Amino acid sequence: QINHEGYKDVAKQLMDTFGFQKVAITLRESISANRNLWSAMLYDGDEYCFSKKYDLNIVDRVGGGDSFGGGLIHALMEGKNSQDAIEFAVAASALKHSVEGDYNLVSVDEVEKLAQGDGSGRVQR
Repeated sequence: QINHEGYKDVAKQLMDTFGFQKVAITLRESISANRNLWSAMLYDGDEYCFSKKYDLNIVDRVGGGDSFGGGLIHALMEGKNSQDAIEFAVAASALKHSVEGDYNLVSVDEVEKLAQGDGSGRVQR
């Protein structure tokens, strides 16, 4: 079980110590070697935003962090608010976990659809 309060404390300490404008943290709960619950949080100095949680059957872990970071940067550059940005980043990363190899072979439209959906089902391709 993820301790949200603990992650809030860590994010605030990182911001206070290093002067970051935003702190993003991915949250992985391992069910088994190839099944994880996947979510994230974003702290912008005012608000702590936690994403919905995805139940992943992992095809490949390689590139999952890169796709999260790339998704977050893309969403913020598009002007999304903090909650929408973290939802987009986690959806991009969740989809990447379902693709073999290092390259995230999903479209922005696919990521948007997952990010805006209910997120209650397993992520599968």
